[in-house]
Amino acid sequence: MPKTTRQFFDARPESVGRARSFVSEALDDWGLPDRAEDVLLCVSELATNALVHGTAPGRGFLVKLDVDEEVVRLEVHDSRRRRPEVRQATGTDTSGRGLILVTALADGWGVEDRTPIGKIVWSCFKIPGAATA
Repeated sequence: MPKTTRQFFDARPESVGRARSFVSEALDDWGLPDRAEDVLLCVSELATNALVHGTAPGRGFLVKLDVDEEVVRLEVHDSRRRRPEVRQATGTDTSGRGLILVTALADGWGVEDRTPIGKIVWSCFKIPGAATA
């Protein structure tokens, strides 16, 4: 059952919605509706972070989705090495809550270096009813 799909997006605001649609269609095609809302909110947050903080001029970002029998793994690849950090936004801040949401919704997340340049921010989601080792 392992499946993978990926798509590159230009560094434009409308690409966040396109990334969300891309992931939604893949999850539908693979028959994985159970965690779709969590995955879709996380792709929105991670793609927005890539767009705002992670893309060098003239570069975009890549969204990759992998699934096996137990886990959906979402990756957002961008062109800058600066690692995102969870921060505590104040009540008046208009941004800064994305990674708090990812932490709350995903079963795990992290950051890896990307070769030759950039990083991968990933999150994973256990599939309900999947056998665990």
